[in-house]
Amino acid sequence: MAAAFAAQGRLCVGIDPHAHLLADWGLEASAAGVRAFGLRVVEAAAGRAAIVKPQVAFFERYGSAGYAALEDVVGAARDAGLLVIADAKRGDIGTSVAAYAEAWLTPGSPLEADAMTIAAFQGVGSIAEPMRLAEATGKGLFVLAATSNPEAAAIQQAVVAGGPRAGMTVARAIIEDVHAFNQEQAPHPFGTVGLVLGATVALGDYGIDTRAAVRPAVPVLAPGFGHQGARVEDVDRLFGAFAPGVIVSESRGLLTAGPDGLADAVARRAEEVRASHG
Repeated sequence: MAAAFAAQGRLCVGIDPHAHLLADWGLEASAAGVRAFGLRVVEAAAGRAAIVKPQVAFFERYGSAGYAALEDVVGAARDAGLLVIADAKRGDIGTSVAAYAEAWLTPGSPLEADAMTIAAFQGVGSIAEPMRLAEATGKGLFVLAATSNPEAAAIQQAVVAGGPRAGMTVARAIIEDVHAFNQEQAPHPFGTVGLVLGATVALGDYGIDTRAAVRPAVPVLAPGFGHQGARVEDVDRLFGAFAPGVIVSESRGLLTAGPDGLADAVARRAEEVRASHG
């Protein structure tokens, strides 16, 4: 991730083949359509952005053929030198969550990505196996903490009733557990386990302290830029001490440029991000 930031900047291009975008791009709503869509996004992002983030659900809806399409898209992206964050948002306990992680993080897996999104609302301890696997394989996790959908606030702002994080919000407790894991691992420029923090969220409302710097720096997948209203020039104000690890994630604002305009849109946006944050 540090190398990708240095080479191409912090822009992450979402691969979200919504039905209306498939239609706008002249593609059918099918596994073949999402495959073509994804490969075009990869082509547009390669050499212009650092990271792509395929939304797994848009491929999964076409069953096994959709997964085959996703395998092709993920493989093409990694072959092109892009980091791939599988936006799978898996979450479970025990051997089930371990199996999810093995699918996305095991070298040589058909679905091998560089990182995946994961939910830990059953407690960060429930994802201990994925965290260990990510560290062992040089991969990463992004744990949902303060997401941009308003209906999540009631849970994420709720206060933990017991244990070592008692009195903290759920979001803050997740962050503290992630920090603790990263600090116990071998030194890296960025921690193995990162966070999903929405760029349209007032983090203070979630009990999150953005003032104190943490080492290693925590990777932050920050959706909400572009179409959803967040601006790249506001990263430092929004994220404070988390800003060094922020990945500027944008999907619809770029994808609406269409297949012919996407490469130029990505290049312009990537330059704006580099100009604001290196």
